[in-house]
Amino acid sequence: MPLKKISLLFTLAVFLFAFKGDKKAYQIFNQNGKKASYDKILKEVETADIILFGELHDNPICHWMQLELTKDIFNTINEDLVLGAEMFEADNQITINEYLGGHHSYNTFKKEVKVWPNNKTDYQPLVDFSLSNQLPFIATNIPRRYANIVYKKGFKGLNNMHNHAKRWIAPLPIKYDKNLPGYQKIIEMAGGHGGENLPKAQAIKDATMAHFILKNYRKGSTFIHYNGTYHSDNFEGIAWYLKQGNPNLKIVTIASVEQEKIDSLKDENLGIASFVLCTPESMTKTY
Repeated sequence: MPLKKISLLFTLAVFLFAFKGDKKAYQIFNQNGKKASYDKILKEVETADIILFGELHDNPICHWMQLELTKDIFNTINEDLVLGAEMFEADNQITINEYLGGHHSYNTFKKEVKVWPNNKTDYQPLVDFSLSNQLPFIATNIPRRYANIVYKKGFKGLNNMHNHAKRWIAPLPIKYDKNLPGYQKIIEMAGGHGGENLPKAQAIKDATMAHFILKNYRKGSTFIHYNGTYHSDNFEGIAWYLKQGNPNLKIVTIASVEQEKIDSLKDENLGIASFVLCTPESMTKTY
């Protein structure tokens, strides 16, 4: 065998061995559990009206991919982009708009808005992307004080709220299907604590986030929403309420899971979203 060919085969063998030894930080799967790619997500969201990116709040890969996907949609798919997030409560929208308008510094922003502990590293880059490109950023979540009322008193606890307060909540009464598996699982996981009001508190969040997404979605735009993965897993939660409001929307969901091994998707994680972002359980946490 010619020396040149032997050298080429040796180089190829070394390359393949090195590649085999690489540790992957994530693997994307499609709804059927087949391995997919980031490009597949980009292709699918080309025609999406709404994207629900379900995250694990302390997972750095989720936050990195949220920002990368947002930038790629804006730069290559649709400049008419609207961003929104569970992490910001609806009654903070005025302050967010003022920040996006250049009226406040970040220090003022974080004092006035109920930001999460990991905001600066995980969510502020998304807000600042909106700032840099003059894109809307929508605070979609119900103020936690109102969700707490539902947890204590059920939906009826909101009936006597002032009309001004109700501006930050999905229109009442909301539709509620207590038999949705996601809400049933909440009761099961809580071991009975919180009773029937616990999933109702989750539902009022889901309904309110869907309400503000629909309120700010414009035909021809793309709305990307960042939320805890449980709020959109199995096409329930926010996705269910979006479909109640507009069944014709094309909604693409991304779920996030952690597994000990990421070469294949566990049965329990099959079919939970249009795409599943799977990372190792040992992944570094952001907080």
